[in-house]
Amino acid sequence: MFMLNDTQMKPTVFLLTGIPGQEAMNLWISILFFSMYVISMLGNSVILFIIKTDLTLHEPMYIFLSMLALTDLCLSISTMPTILGIFWFNSREISINACFIQLFFIHSLSFIESSVLLSMAFDRYVAICNPLRYASVLTTPRIVRMGLAFMVRGVGLIFPLPFLLKRFQYCRDNVLSHSYCLHQEVMKLACSDITVNSIYGLFVIVSTVGVDSLLILLSYMMILRAVLSIASREERFKALNTCVSHVCAVLLFYTPMIGLSMIHRFGGSSSPLVQILMGYVYLLVPPLMNPIVYSVKTKQIRARIARVFFR
Repeated sequence: MFMLNDTQMKPTVFLLTGIPGQEAMNLWISILFFSMYVISMLGNSVILFIIKTDLTLHEPMYIFLSMLALTDLCLSISTMPTILGIFWFNSREISINACFIQLFFIHSLSFIESSVLLSMAFDRYVAICNPLRYASVLTTPRIVRMGLAFMVRGVGLIFPLPFLLKRFQYCRDNVLSHSYCLHQEVMKLACSDITVNSIYGLFVIVSTVGVDSLLILLSYMMILRAVLSIASREERFKALNTCVSHVCAVLLFYTPMIGLSMIHRFGGSSSPLVQILMGYVYLLVPPLMNPIVYSVKTKQIRARIARVFFR
């Protein structure tokens, strides 16, 4: 009897969830998600290939773009296998250790992407507000150090979470509401005191997404002030046009991420379907749309793609 109760207290698997009530549409939904996965993988791979092979694109702006593409690529690889496994094979079970590993990569990569978006905002700030110092400020060694700092911050802040979750007893229903594992969801299944996890999770969100988004907003306020001081209307438009792609990437990333975090923490009465759809938007749309937006809006990337595919 003790062994049975101990097994119930510590389940060996969690159950992932697709889209409840839409089981009859699983085939079509899987085709949609697989198409998004292929396009995001192909798009980000093309961005990386073009920047690596074209020496004229070895500039700070494009190096940061390659960091963004690499992060999106890894984020897609971390999430899509479990999503497609549900819709293709009804494979809902995920072991506790695999779940902890997945949430570690999802959260680490998300915070690394937030750091990259902040660095891209800094790149635009220096290029527009201090163009004469651009080459001396954003040197290659400095960019490399920034990239390493992003990785250390993202990995270092998330590293304790799997160990904090592993110490819990899980005596509640072991069904997750997403097709992948997130810290804020897994900790709610514990029958132990989750105060430490909740406070630490809030600290991580505020110190990464909160700080980064505020700094990005501040950088664009300073950019806007500098642009408005330019006498020529054509030059003002040209300067702002270099920021459009980055603004789109920021909105695509932060809007669903902040929305999903708010729903998990304060939206107890919100519809489960809204939470599930917001989760898919948060992880699937930015890796899909970022290469498309940058390919369309960045003249150099667009021209290089045209030369590669339409020789």
